Amino acid sequence: MTRLQPKRPQIRLDVKTYRILYRKILERDSWRCQVCGSMSGLEVHHRQRRSQRGDDSEENLITLCSNCHRAIHT
Repeated sequence: MTRLQPKRPQIRLDVKTYRILYRKILERDSWRCQVCGSMSGLEVHHRQRRSQRGDDSEENLITLCSNCHRAIHT
C-alpha cells in the first residue's frame, strides 16, 4: 500500500513581503537573466506556477529577462 505525502501548505506572500522577496531574488541571481545573461527587462518567474501549487518561496523563483520569460510561457 502506498502512502500519500501530506500536502505542504502553499506559501503565498502579501504584496509588501513579495516585493522584498522579488528584490532578494534579483540580488541572489546577480541582476541577470538565468537563461541568457541579460541585465535588462528582468522579471521573477515561478518555476512551478502558482496555479499548479507553486509557492512564493526562494527555491521556486528565478530571475529571467522578459524575452526568456515570455518564451517559457509560450
